[in-house]
Amino acid sequence: MITEKCDLTSLVSTSPFLTVLRAPGMDVLKGPLVEPSEVVTNGVSVWEWSGSALDEGDEASKWFSKYLGKPSRLVRFNEVSQSRPTDPNYAPGYKIKFNDAYPFLLISQKSLDVLNEQLKEPGLPKIVTLSTKVEVSTINQETAEAGSEPSETLVKFHSDKVLKTNKKLQGRIYFGQNLVWVDSLPKEKRKTIKVGDPVYVLKMVSSYVDVSV
Repeated sequence: MITEKCDLTSLVSTSPFLTVLRAPGMDVLKGPLVEPSEVVTNGVSVWEWSGSALDEGDEASKWFSKYLGKPSRLVRFNEVSQSRPTDPNYAPGYKIKFNDAYPFLLISQKSLDVLNEQLKEPGLPKIVTLSTKVEVSTINQETAEAGSEPSETLVKFHSDKVLKTNKKLQGRIYFGQNLVWVDSLPKEKRKTIKVGDPVYVLKMVSSYVDVSV
């Protein structure tokens, strides 16, 4: 894992529709989001999956190779020829691209607030998961340095030993919930999740023991 190079920021421009990448000491890299390449790169892998992907071109390759200090290619998932299903034991029938394991990772603002109250430095203000916490969250997003937080704090009140989950106790951290999107509407009538949308609780359980994880 190249932790010393994680201080890279990205944003999406809608006029024109571009992805914009910035990194210290580098020119801004812009790439179209609506014009997928037809050039295929083989030997791409994410966890258990391996296959081919659409190459985003030599300009992006030179940019990342220079920044990371090693030969690199920027690729896009090839939905035409490739398929990567979610774990059928938990969410059969769904597909992902270069995600960690599921399409969505969810946590409440209150849970993040409670965690941040116990940290010297605020944790990552993003959606995370009830599957075990990954190493990326221990990387300081300002300095790119690896550390023990938030794992050290989370293990005190969000490990399987504390939550008493129905899995064999292994001292792992659970924080948040994996999600898939269930939509019965036709594609042309589907909605988009936006910041500020209300969330409705349809079912509650008495404890983590009753949750299938």
